[in-house]
Amino acid sequence: MDATTLKIKAARAALDHVENGMKLGIGTGSTAEEFVRLLAERVAEGLSVVGVPTSERTARLCRELSVPLSTLDELPELDLTVDGADEIGPGLVLVKGGGGALLREKIVAAASRRMIVIADETKLVGELGRFPLPVEVNPFGLGATRLAIERAAGRLGLSGTLKTRMAGDGPFVTDGGHFIVDASFGRIPEPRALADALKEIPGVVEHGLFIGLADLAIVAGTDGVRTLDAATHDRT
Repeated sequence: MDATTLKIKAARAALDHVENGMKLGIGTGSTAEEFVRLLAERVAEGLSVVGVPTSERTARLCRELSVPLSTLDELPELDLTVDGADEIGPGLVLVKGGGGALLREKIVAAASRRMIVIADETKLVGELGRFPLPVEVNPFGLGATRLAIERAAGRLGLSGTLKTRMAGDGPFVTDGGHFIVDASFGRIPEPRALADALKEIPGVVEHGLFIGLADLAIVAGTDGVRTLDAATHDRT
């Protein structure tokens, strides 16, 4: 069973949590896009929802598929956000930002009563860090900010390569006009400590550690679809 099929299965299961009249945060990335396509089918059948997209990329897809949209300024409180993840660790601590939308994804998730993460089983890890941690930074003083990230990580016993994400001939630029530094630590045994250290760096706008935001993870694998929560971690 290929990855796309698994993503579709997880996205379809998430739709069971979407109710008529809901205000939805809609994530970014390949798995979230499968959710948008399935959501659009339900909207065409009469489901009434309004979505707040976490990126311009997601907004374009929603418009193409006629999913009604609004903004977080107009709808500052949302019922549910459905989004993907690059890694899902114990306690539903996530690494996100591979699609470059981590700041808006975190703002939307924080404005929602619930957040459901959808993924294939390869995203489940016993310890975070295999996927490079995206850190969104201000372009001003990039070198100084990278050095500060390296030193903060070092104080926590972490080391690895820091790379400014590129797109074509220059740095990748987020929807908010920032750059992304991808930090390959290999392992992040203390996500909260790293999150706190990164937030203390002035040039860091946001980081891809999502702690205490996800309520459920719907994970599709070759043996079926599982629902995980932060309390029990694994329940069918």
